[in-house]
Amino acid sequence: MRQKRAKAYKKQMNVYLHTFKFREPFQTIVDDEIILNCEKASFDIAKGLNRTIQGETKPMITQCSIEALYKTNNQDAISIAKSFERRRCNHPPSNPIPSSECIRSIVDINGENKHRYLVATQDKSLRNKLSRVPGVPLIYMNRSVMVMEPMSEATTTYSNSVERKKLTGGLNDSKVGKVDKHEKLKTEGIEGTEGAPTKKRKGPKEPNPLSMKKKKATNTDTKSNQDSKDNLEPKTKRRRKHKSSSERTAVSEEPNANSSNSSESDKVTQE
Repeated sequence: MRQKRAKAYKKQMNVYLHTFKFREPFQTIVDDEIILNCEKASFDIAKGLNRTIQGETKPMITQCSIEALYKTNNQDAISIAKSFERRRCNHPPSNPIPSSECIRSIVDINGENKHRYLVATQDKSLRNKLSRVPGVPLIYMNRSVMVMEPMSEATTTYSNSVERKKLTGGLNDSKVGKVDKHEKLKTEGIEGTEGAPTKKRKGPKEPNPLSMKKKKATNTDTKSNQDSKDNLEPKTKRRRKHKSSSERTAVSEEPNANSSNSSESDKVTQE
């Protein structure tokens, strides 16, 4: 795929994603004619869809399109169709309708692509009819190249109106900015048991635990009790007694007396 074409397809798919809420995998309705064309050109339709859309696709086929393939007796095309997911169209297999009418009935629901389908078909009349429905990406085979049609006028008009409402909705809509009290209470989950709204309790918020200092852990409870007792009971000061001068002299004379007594006892023992 050329770079210029790939950019154009990517831009188109962004419009379908953001405006029409398409999601991957993209559900793609294929008809019997495009399957026969791809089988004839030896073109892998599943890989071609992924490469063209630049995303994951989920090919789907209706029962009426399969019945149309059974009439061709092309076993290769039938086996390709059987590998795709079957989309119920509520048309009896015994009395199928043309695949173009079948695809239009499941895509165009009251002028809206309700199920967000991509349509890959070789039927030009079907593509013209579906181009009047906003938000329908159309894909077809041009010889051996898979091509996506440019956005239709209906799709472009719808997309522009949606974008315009996003820009000017806050200026022209009188309800913008106003909050419904009941809806707000429901979302916050503060309604009473009987349905009457109750006032939200206000109070001081707790500090951030990460900004708080960690508490110092004490070794034992007895230590804390002992500290508390020490703090309550004042400590008594110890009084030191000072000796008088007479007592000091008496104490100093005692060792001399003891020494004299010991010398006298030594003399007696020698005699």
